[in-house]
Amino acid sequence: MNRTEQELRQEILALIERNARLEVEKIAERLGTPPADVARLIEEMEADRTILGYHTLINEEKPDEARVRAVIEVAVRPERDGGFDRVAHRICRFPEVRTVYLVSGQSDLRIEVSGATMREVAGFVASKLAPIDGVRSTVTHFLLKKYKEAGVFLDEEEDYERLKIVP
Repeated sequence: MNRTEQELRQEILALIERNARLEVEKIAERLGTPPADVARLIEEMEADRTILGYHTLINEEKPDEARVRAVIEVAVRPERDGGFDRVAHRICRFPEVRTVYLVSGQSDLRIEVSGATMREVAGFVASKLAPIDGVRSTVTHFLLKKYKEAGVFLDEEEDYERLKIVP
């Protein structure tokens, strides 16, 4: 089966999204493609910013890594000619903020933050986030337990149950 370069790029992305430490030779072996082609495509995707970086998924529930995480819904007053961008970019600059999304629904932005304690996260919301010009309201949801992140089950072992097929 011959695949297009675009299909090969998508397959490479799927593999390195699951394991960013996968070596070029292993990717090439799995895809039945010369390593030089895989390396070239990865370099091209880094250059055109399809690949923005490589991250490690850390189990934050380990005692020495414990952090409080929260998802905050933010209602924003959009600006003429800028929409939500100015407020979103200002929120992105805070070190407590891990991600910022523009979303549909009752809120406009969904942000994820982390802090050492619930009080620290609440303080961030009260003293830094809520006073931003253009922020109308916030709703904070503290994350209590994470079951899956970035496609990875975080429990000790992933249970596998074969799907039953009924005629």
